[in-house]
Amino acid sequence: MGQKVHPTGFRCAITEPWRSRWYASSKDFPALLLQDQKIRRHIRDNWAFAAIPKIEIERAGDVVTVFIHTARPGVLIGKKGAKVDKFREEIEKITGGPVRLKIIEVHRPELESRLVGESVAEMLAKRMNYRRVLKKAVDQAMAAGAQGVKIVVSGRLGGAEMARVGKISKGRVPCTTLRAKLDYGYIVARTKAGAIGVKVWIFKGEYGPGEVTHGLLPVERTAPERASV
Repeated sequence: MGQKVHPTGFRCAITEPWRSRWYASSKDFPALLLQDQKIRRHIRDNWAFAAIPKIEIERAGDVVTVFIHTARPGVLIGKKGAKVDKFREEIEKITGGPVRLKIIEVHRPELESRLVGESVAEMLAKRMNYRRVLKKAVDQAMAAGAQGVKIVVSGRLGGAEMARVGKISKGRVPCTTLRAKLDYGYIVARTKAGAIGVKVWIFKGEYGPGEVTHGLLPVERTAPERASV
């Protein structure tokens, strides 16, 4: 049996921060968790053109702070912030309280697994050759500075009658190394032949000894081994 663990969930609170950061009692927890899912779904459905790889949510009292990482901040903000104001009002209808938006620009979209997956899914929907699409996506990520890339697509590739799996990898992708900076994304491509799943792993290097990570714990320095006499 295959034992597969989500790479981001595997590193949460160790080298990766939680995507939702708040505390609630057992009574309020289900409603707030469902609210977070509605916020993320609303952003994904209505603002997909803004190239958003990651959404983080924080709560302090009644105020909800939404951190939106985007490769196209100008498209998301709009002229004089008109789109952001409308966007905030839409989310406030979901939360029923005040909302603060923080737009964070992504400088290297080629190194964001979700954006790479969306690009692959878009080209697969246009019925392009999947081998050529995967090779192009991997080459672009490696040229942008990635140390390793792996992409797996599964479904009716090329409109074939029987579903199959296509894989491509380049470099090193250490999924079980906790100190590895591993970005993972999953996208579903909607094609005329059916749904095609796209999984992307991008390895960006490792945290060094004593380096502070984006999670809660610094990477510990290993003690040198003593030579035996």
